[in-house]
Amino acid sequence: MKYTVLTLLTAILLSSCGGDKNASVEDIIASKDLEQIRKKKAELDASAQDIAAKLKLLEKEIKALDPQEKIPLITTFNAEESLFNHFVEVQGNVSTKQNVVIMAEYSGVLTKVYVKEGQKVRKGQTLAKIDDGGLSQQLAQVKIQADLAKTTFERQKRLWDQKIGSEIQYLQAKSSYEAQEQMVNQLQQQVGKTLVKAPFSGTIDDVITDPGSVVAPGQSQLFRIVNLDDMYIETDVPERYIPSIIPGKEVKVNFPVLGKDVDAKVRQAGNFINPANRTFKVEVAFPNKDKSIKPNLTAKLKINDYTNDKAILIPQSIISENAEGDQYVYTVSDKEGKMAKAKRAIITTGKTQGDNIEVLSGIMDGDEIIDEGARSVKEGQDVKILTVE
Repeated sequence: MKYTVLTLLTAILLSSCGGDKNASVEDIIASKDLEQIRKKKAELDASAQDIAAKLKLLEKEIKALDPQEKIPLITTFNAEESLFNHFVEVQGNVSTKQNVVIMAEYSGVLTKVYVKEGQKVRKGQTLAKIDDGGLSQQLAQVKIQADLAKTTFERQKRLWDQKIGSEIQYLQAKSSYEAQEQMVNQLQQQVGKTLVKAPFSGTIDDVITDPGSVVAPGQSQLFRIVNLDDMYIETDVPERYIPSIIPGKEVKVNFPVLGKDVDAKVRQAGNFINPANRTFKVEVAFPNKDKSIKPNLTAKLKINDYTNDKAILIPQSIISENAEGDQYVYTVSDKEGKMAKAKRAIITTGKTQGDNIEVLSGIMDGDEIIDEGARSVKEGQDVKILTVE
């Protein structure tokens, strides 16, 4: 900037005096003589270059003779102890343990469907009916036979208690009654399988099979029922975090699709290491009162794995490294007003978060650390501290 101003002043002076003793710059321009104008310009350019070169020599000598010209300008900040929470960033998927596809348990025609998609149902509520193929009539007949066997057994028992009749008659009546009871129970279980019931309270997410379709046990999918109350996020975490990520740890959850943030906690940390990718499972429970979060939704997780109540954090950009691999920063010492000396401090660093890094040793609370200009100073060098407004 100095050179530019001085060059312009020189050009103005030369222009006013004129390179030609008999003609000023204005006169030459007014003459419209291209050759004279070019000649005058060349003279002025040469003069300007000569003056600029001399100015550089003068500036160099001033810096050599005036110590104040050599002092680098810096800014500083004070090291302060603060709460530091480190987070591991991973991705997970929303799951629920109550997300089930209900299968047919009996072979036959699906005669009735009592619910529709989106309907809320209670645990044990009948959702559909499968034709039992006459099994109900068979059950009714067996119940009649069971009632007769019961009556016969009760009479035979009263006689036997009175020592009337033979023991074999009593045992035969008892055996017949018990056999009929077992047959009734077996048929009741079979008939019960023709009624499709909700295994838990939730919402019918999908009616998969329509009435009139032939269904088979273990093969035909009838409904999908989902409960959005007990939701959790499942993620894989690298094995090195086993000691630090445990149940109860704080988790910040973000759902990018919904633009929603939720505070949660680790509910369960797995005890099995997957040998394929060296990770373990972590479950994070979270509230879902408005039912906006659905199964299989992608979530970004920040899991707290480390906390230091008295951490000192500094920008990573001010850290340098020597030939031995030691990391260091510069602090100020012998401070007098705006003047001070740069002092090198070997540091040990810990975890990083964003642009900051934790300092474990080498810096104390209250130390004044050089920020801007940190990479241009040397050990013991005088520095001038600028006030940052």
